[in-house]
Amino acid sequence: MASLFSTYTKEELLKKLKTQKLLFTVKVIVIILMFVFAFYSTTQNGVSFYTFLPLFFIPMAYLMYADVKKIKEELDKRK
Repeated sequence: MASLFSTYTKEELLKKLKTQKLLFTVKVIVIILMFVFAFYSTTQNGVSFYTFLPLFFIPMAYLMYADVKKIKEELDKRK
């Protein structure tokens, strides 16, 4: 079965790669900030929902990273 990205042109892949990298970077920064605020909240108020909130976003960041890898692999195949 062909990958999802095999239907894109090279220009579309390059554009999508740039967008995905930017979104991945922003998501990682937000997750780091969430960890900082969760740590602060935990030290001030004890364990709450906000303590574990960043853990729910880590799988989403991983999936974005996997997409970036797949796009890079598809671009490497076309060289």
